[in-house]
Amino acid sequence: MHRIIIDKNLCEGCKSCVLACMLRHSDVKDMYTLDLENIDTDARGHIEFNQDNKPVPIFCRHCDEPECVMTCMSGAMNKDKESGIVSYDSTKCGSCYMCVMSCPYGLLKVDDRTKQYVLKCDLCKDEEYPRCVANCPTGAIQLQKEEAYAK
Repeated sequence: MHRIIIDKNLCEGCKSCVLACMLRHSDVKDMYTLDLENIDTDARGHIEFNQDNKPVPIFCRHCDEPECVMTCMSGAMNKDKESGIVSYDSTKCGSCYMCVMSCPYGLLKVDDRTKQYVLKCDLCKDEEYPRCVANCPTGAIQLQKEEAYAK
């Protein structure tokens, strides 16, 4: 199992992670043609600024006991016991948004176009590394195996 670990002290707020996520979840193939204002091209994570105006990356933690899964009445949110990935199945979603309201990190959001689906990080499950991790120039976003933090 894998998990994203954030070292906010290393983040410089460059938003390379956000742009990489937007590109991954868009129909375009390169950064140069990515439409940053297209509502269909939304990142699954974001950068916020703390009280000292320092950037803090906010990304899905794929929690051990995810509130989004526990509050989902339709079974659209699910945690894979082997991979640890918390996933979303839009075909099962009843659009109640209990998952959005229950996320302690405020990461889940409703899509801007239809207002019927939830946008959720999938850890770029078909790739070796999530794009946010692979594109972070400072190493503020890392992918760690469970053994590294278990016990």
